[in-house]
Formats: sequence, structure tokens, C-alpha cells
Amino acid sequence: MTKPVGPYTPVVRSGDVLYVSGQVGIADGALVAGGLDAEVVQAMANLKSQLEANGSELTDLIKTTLFLVDMDDYARVNELYVEALGDHRPARSCVAVAALPIRASFEIEAIATAH
Repeated sequence: MTKPVGPYTPVVRSGDVLYVSGQVGIADGALVAGGLDAEVVQAMANLKSQLEANGSELTDLIKTTLFLVDMDDYARVNELYVEALGDHRPARSCVAVAALPIRASFEIEAIATAH
């Protein structure tokens, strides 16, 4: 599991709900190489890891928020998001931002049910 890149808690549980802080494509303390695709795949893996460490899984996602540095990446991110989630479709927002931590191009935060 990756360490946070800032002063926050990666996951907070409130009753039967998990709030997962933003996950970027970080592995071994650094942004993964390979551009957008690699970052999205790693960020989704990091999200999955955070959920599983707290007794949940991707199919328990209720809501996600995606952050993109370039909205031109929207279609490709959708493809990778669907690959990661299969047929599960939580509620979702996607916003463009000027920049993300560690110069990431993609970040995802989530709300999920906990077991």
C-alpha cells in the first residue's frame, strides 16, 4: 500500500461507509513511468488496495470523483476506468484541474460501502 503524499488519512471509515482520499499513479514512492495509461492503471490498483485493506472492494464503490489535468484524456480514462471496474457503475463526477500532486495527470477519490 502506498504512503500518502501529504498530511491526510488515506481512508476514513464512518459507520458502514469508507471515504478514500485521492489516489494517483504512485508506486514505490514515485509516479509510475508510462504516461496516462500507466498512471490510471496504478491509481485504480492503489484504490483497490486501500479498499481491500479496509474490508471492501471495487464493487462496493458508491461514488467516485476523477480529476484530470487534461480533459482531452477523458475518453481514454473512461476506457481504463471501465476495464478496472467491469460492469460496476458507481455514481461519478469528473473535473479538470490545473495541476495534481507529484505532477500526476489523473487522480481518483471514492466513497464505498464497508463490510
